[in-house]
This record gives sequence, structure tokens and C-alpha cells, in this order.
Amino acid sequence: MIAPTSASPSARERVGITAVGASLPDHVVPTAELHRRIAEASGLHLPDGLLSRITGISSRRMAGDGEYASTLAVRAARQALAAAGREPEEVDLLLFASATRDVVEPATAHIVQAELGGRAHALDVTNACNSFLNGIDLARSAVLAGRARRALVVTGETPTRAMRWQLTDLDQARSAFAGYTFGDAGAAVLVEPVARGGIVDVDTETWSEHWTVGGIPGGGSRHPRGDEHTYFTGDGRALRDVFEKIGTDILHRVRHRTGLDWADYARVLVHQVTLPYLDRFVEVTGVPRDKLEITVAELGNLASATLGVQLARVDAGLRPGDRVLFIGLGGGVSVMTMVWEKS
Repeated sequence: MIAPTSASPSARERVGITAVGASLPDHVVPTAELHRRIAEASGLHLPDGLLSRITGISSRRMAGDGEYASTLAVRAARQALAAAGREPEEVDLLLFASATRDVVEPATAHIVQAELGGRAHALDVTNACNSFLNGIDLARSAVLAGRARRALVVTGETPTRAMRWQLTDLDQARSAFAGYTFGDAGAAVLVEPVARGGIVDVDTETWSEHWTVGGIPGGGSRHPRGDEHTYFTGDGRALRDVFEKIGTDILHRVRHRTGLDWADYARVLVHQVTLPYLDRFVEVTGVPRDKLEITVAELGNLASATLGVQLARVDAGLRPGDRVLFIGLGGGVSVMTMVWEKS
């Protein structure tokens, strides 16, 4: 755990989220259709409704031909910039913070900026499903350090391209199953100094010994080539067990530092993998369900775009002074919290 950020920053240290954007591909794929395509391609009998029953996911969005992670990020970025009345040239730090990239090299941030315009310092941040939240935290740190005046943090996620469509046996089906929860999306936020509120607390917890529980092994120095390494593989049950082992200590720490309880938050935005997993989260943490913005049933697991899409959906209903608790859960394994007060 790195040292958490203390609450109640002074006025000159206030940095917050000032605009939000999100984008979804147009193509909707019902889980029933996904189930049918996998069964037909594999020649395996999969019990009717299996994927829907286990995941609670009814559909997801899938990027089409010519749509990439950068495409979704650019669309969301344009929304955020328009909402703030800003031009790309007014941004001096651009972070593409995602588990998905367009290419191994160069940084996808450059592809995003080439489409948007501007001359900001551009780089990628990647930490599985916590990438976007990490990016917001790093952007805030850069502003506080005087290294940036205004940062644009974007994500574009196309994890459905790591789904295994053809299965050889049930063992392979089990290792590929977690990949069938995915959906595609993009999100963006502007991060800059604010007069009041802003990001008031950040905490992280990391258990890196569990990095092998799930992921996409291809594209790096271990497996630079080979289609077999481009599919998402993992053990969803093992990953759930790890998060339950980690427990809720991080939430207790946030409560102790900030003095804030569930009733003090307008919304609680949490990473969502499946509906049963979210139900278990509610049971273990005690968060009131009406504080949540549930996206997983309609959109699936959006990887690092999950929290950005949720924020974009609730932002219009937030008033100045409303507080939002972000809870990130990512492979690797890491847990992250952020408390943000709307300015």
C-alpha cells in the first residue's frame, strides 16, 4: 500500500474532475447471441441460458470493424472537452489509461492526440481494470506537483476482442469463461485545479502475488507472438476468492480518515464484473444498493471504462458538494478507492 492521500486539502491544493465523457459502440450483442455463436463455433453443447444465469449479463456493446480502443477514447474525450468548453490545445497532459491498447508501440495516447489535436505530454498508464482510476490519480499528482495545469485522462476498452469464440473442450471453456463477461466502452475526464471540493482522498492496496489469476499473456516479452496468447484466460472463482481474502480493510481506512459513511456519499461507483459478484459486494460491504449505478447487467464488464461510464451517467444529477466514492478492483491484484467532491 502506498501512503494514502489525506482528506481536507488546502484551497491551493484542490484538484478535481471538471468534465466527463463516455462512449459506447452502437453494436449491441445479447448474451443469448454470444452463447449461440460460441456453441456453434465449438460444436459443444452449452446448457441453454448458461452465460446469462451465471453472469447476470443480458447484453454488451462490441466495437465494430474500424473501431479501436483509441476510437472510443477520442469520442469520450470530445464529449468531456465540449462539456468544459475547452479545446485540445488547452490540455498539457494526456493520459491514455486503459487495459487495452491499439498497438504495443507507440503509446496509444499519441494515437488519441493525433486524432484530437494538441501538443500535450502524452503517455499510457496501464493497470488492468484500475487503469482509469490510476490515471486520474496520476493526473492529479502532476497538477499538484506543478507539472501540468490541465490533464485529460481517457480510456478506451475493447476486451471483447480477447474473447475465445471457439472452444475445444470444457476445460478450455472454464479458463475462457471470465472473458465472456466483457463489453467495450470509452470514458474521459478533465482533471484540473478547482476552487472547492475536488479529489479529497485516495488509497490503494496491492497483492501482486496473485498476478497469474487472470489476464491476456500475449504481446509482451514472454509471449510476443501466437494467437493462443491473445485470448483472455483466468479463474473467476479464484479471483473472487482473492478479493474476499483482501476484504474491506481499505473501506474502513477511508471511513477512518475522512469521517464519511455510506450516508455521506451521493453515489458509490464500483467496478462490476458480474451481477452475482456485485450482489456479494453489497452483502460484504453493506453499501446501500440505491447508491450504486448498476451497469454490468446491460453493458457487461467494461474493464477500466466501468467507473468512467458510471460517472458519466450520474454526473448530471450531482450537485456541488455531492461526494462520490469510487471503488476499483483490478487484476494484478489491486484495490483502489477515491473520494471526489463535485465542485
